[in-house]
Amino acid sequence: MSGKLFLKNHLPVILLNLLGALALSLFLLAVGNDIQTVLFILTAWMLVLALYLAAGYVSRKKRLEKLLEMAGQLKERYLLPEVMPVPDQAEEQVYYQLLKMAGKSMLERIGEVERERGEYRTYIEQWVHEVKTPITALKLLCENNRSPFSREVLAELENINRCAEQALYYARSEHTEKDYSIREMSLADVVHGAIADNKYLLRQCDMAITVDDLEIVVYADDKWVRFILNQIISNAVKYRSPEQPVLHIFTERSGDQVLLSVADNGLGIPESDLPRIFEKGFTGQNGRTIHSSTGIGLYLCKRLCDKLGIGLAASSSGSGTTITLSFHINDFITGVQS
Repeated sequence: MSGKLFLKNHLPVILLNLLGALALSLFLLAVGNDIQTVLFILTAWMLVLALYLAAGYVSRKKRLEKLLEMAGQLKERYLLPEVMPVPDQAEEQVYYQLLKMAGKSMLERIGEVERERGEYRTYIEQWVHEVKTPITALKLLCENNRSPFSREVLAELENINRCAEQALYYARSEHTEKDYSIREMSLADVVHGAIADNKYLLRQCDMAITVDDLEIVVYADDKWVRFILNQIISNAVKYRSPEQPVLHIFTERSGDQVLLSVADNGLGIPESDLPRIFEKGFTGQNGRTIHSSTGIGLYLCKRLCDKLGIGLAASSSGSGTTITLSFHINDFITGVQS
């Protein structure tokens, strides 16, 4: 609170005191008091007024700064009326009651929204689990009746299954702590599992895959990491090269991290789009030419990586894209095991 604003708010009090001082001075002069006496009384009056305003300004400023500091420390600032002290002044007590009423209304609304979101999330999870049953049945029928047509159907079923998985993991991404399990995980097993999940899609586009030595163990949730790799492989297929598409998966050590990279020779990502590819709904220049782009896949990967403590980065030199997952090496666990 600035001093100028404080004086502006107290302008009626100041004007009233000035008028009172002027009236008193005229009265004292009229009844025969000398000018020195009148000036002394006026000086004392103005001094008391100045002290009153200064004390009021300092006191109110401290109280307001304390409230601002208290609000800054709260994560849910609508709970401020629950922790702030009850004011002494009658006008401030009215505002205090209004804040409490607004906070109560906000809590009720938040509770209602959370219930609705919880019910919707439960419905999505149940729907995904139910739709997987006919997808699995169709896969079995196609695999038992091999033909060029059935291979095309299997590739599309992988797309459907991936979309269903995306909806499921999106619904669970707000509360990953309820579902993930961090344990020893072989990168080779997870990578080969992700490739198997997309084998018909990769075969359909005739993508050449090279996998370097991945016999490295990290600590993460294999199910979530496998889903993230599925999204990355799906993007590599979606934005593949019109000539011979190639996918290269490899690892390297960098300090206290293990880097798992998935590189392709596809369309690449324009330099202007790179800073925004992990934003929700952002499809970039490539997304304008490939209408199946939704801008959800990489956003969801980034969101899950942040929850799991896995680094996620992308690089592109104009043609081809490299997506890198970075896993921290737990020195304590490694030391105990060795």
